[in-house]
Amino acid sequence: MNFPSPLRSGRLLRRYKRFLADILLDDGREVTAHCANPGSMLGVATEHARVWVWEHNNPKRKLGFSWELVEIGRTLIPINTTNPNRIVADALNANAIPELFGYDKITREVRYGSGSRIDFLLSGGEKQKPCYVEVKNVHLSRAPGLAEFPDSVTARGTRHLQELEKVKAAGARAVMLFVVQRSDCTRFSPAADLDPAYANALQTAVSSGVEVLCYDCEVSLGAVTLRQPLALILD
Repeated sequence: MNFPSPLRSGRLLRRYKRFLADILLDDGREVTAHCANPGSMLGVATEHARVWVWEHNNPKRKLGFSWELVEIGRTLIPINTTNPNRIVADALNANAIPELFGYDKITREVRYGSGSRIDFLLSGGEKQKPCYVEVKNVHLSRAPGLAEFPDSVTARGTRHLQELEKVKAAGARAVMLFVVQRSDCTRFSPAADLDPAYANALQTAVSSGVEVLCYDCEVSLGAVTLRQPLALILD
């Protein structure tokens, strides 16, 4: 997935009202940028951190800038939570996820369960069973090398796990795919202290046969791509 151009650098002044961020650009302008991240952004919304925004100059949009990247320590982290679906779509088309090889058809945003939409439905090819793939964005890291999800309570995320259990029970494959939008982690674990209900639901889903995958990303100022699987710590 390529970032839009041009990206302009600056410093984060504050993030507020979930979808707004005030940023001081390197050219001296203070701008308000759209923040496409409804979560708490724990650990990645640090005041005065180096950030990069997209100046899109679209008159149909209320704000002229979109916040895309933050640098924490020496690590570049994309903050847009819609990125992972595009990253996974690129990876699926490039056969870059071995666990999901063998399907001819990739369909996005398919209705299923109780009013939900699965991110990817894989079908056809050499595989006998369709595969339902739910994608979650991960950027939280509170300990060296450890990626965690979620960064705040997510009732919606728990519901998605329960929907995947039903898919598995009905005879299809069900996959929970965590995409870590950073490159400094080697392992993944649910953040049980932040959302014990989600951690318990993940354990239950795994016991029911839901598959869990976690991949990190290679991130630059130009692009972000799925890179390699991380070790899973689920108990």
